[in-house]
Amino acid sequence: MISLSFNRKTLANSPSSELQNLSASTLKPVYFLHGNESYYPSAIAKKILEIAIPPHEKSFNEFVLFGKDLTIGAILNNARRFPMMAEKQLVLIKDADQIQDLNNKEAQSMLEAYAKDPLPSTILVLVFGKTMDERKAFVKAFSTKGLLLNSKKLYDNQVPDFIMQICQEKKHKISPKAAQLLLEHTGNNLESIVKEIDKVVINLPENGEIDGHVIEKFVGISKDYNVFELQKALIQKDTAKSYQIVNYFAANTKDHPIQPVILILYNFFSKVLLVHGSRQKKDVNLGALLKVNPYFLKDYTSAAQRYTAGKVFHIIHTLREIDKNSKGIETGTKSESDLYKDLIFNILS
Repeated sequence: MISLSFNRKTLANSPSSELQNLSASTLKPVYFLHGNESYYPSAIAKKILEIAIPPHEKSFNEFVLFGKDLTIGAILNNARRFPMMAEKQLVLIKDADQIQDLNNKEAQSMLEAYAKDPLPSTILVLVFGKTMDERKAFVKAFSTKGLLLNSKKLYDNQVPDFIMQICQEKKHKISPKAAQLLLEHTGNNLESIVKEIDKVVINLPENGEIDGHVIEKFVGISKDYNVFELQKALIQKDTAKSYQIVNYFAANTKDHPIQPVILILYNFFSKVLLVHGSRQKKDVNLGALLKVNPYFLKDYTSAAQRYTAGKVFHIIHTLREIDKNSKGIETGTKSESDLYKDLIFNILS
């Protein structure tokens, strides 16, 4: 019936819209939830658990099982049972990628046959802990009468929109700077982001706005020592401030590992390079080109004024080399603290 992917281009027909539209009246007989981003499969499964079976029927008609304890045959035996004194039963399988005979062709054929002709009184939900191959017949079969959903990791430029969407659902506004701070603290792990947002909103009054100060206070980000402030210091070519921040990072590498910092700076300077390239194009929409919130455009244009295109090329090359070093490639005897200092020296020299 439906096969969905969460991709770079659009949020329409996405795991996000599927989660928002999920209700007792829209439940399907079979669900195949997988992907390399676990937030939406987990959130959809959780919502199905909340709405599928009335509380007074859960003891008899709701079954939450784990793949490592099951075979396909056992799952289908559960799915083919009729509910007890009720209209529906729910069979939800967590860690479905660990089902004992999932790679057995005969077992796959049994699951394919059931997905194409499911028992109407059963809601069968398979939640996988990784991306599955949608070219396989038993996987594709779930799109016939149910939902086949592949939840893909978001690109960094998509995450601020996700953050704003989650905050809006929780009836709070969040500033672009606060969203960026949260992204830099958590990376693009959506489950971690939602947990941090929950931590913040529980401390706010209803409809309270989330700004940078709120994030710093409740998420535990240092006001003066974070990647956002480092990036700001580099834009301004503030050597003293830049070294002050990286010295703090270098002394606290457990809380400030270098690889996420490299990634953020790499993404930033790659966009600065696009700004240089855009100057040769007429009527370019810089916001659309960079795929960033207009609030941050001045950061990229200011950096382009202070760093020539040639220098930006050099910085990007440096970031690639230090990324390799941080992963143990051609690193010699340098520590993470040394790599931090090399990084700032090469950007500002």
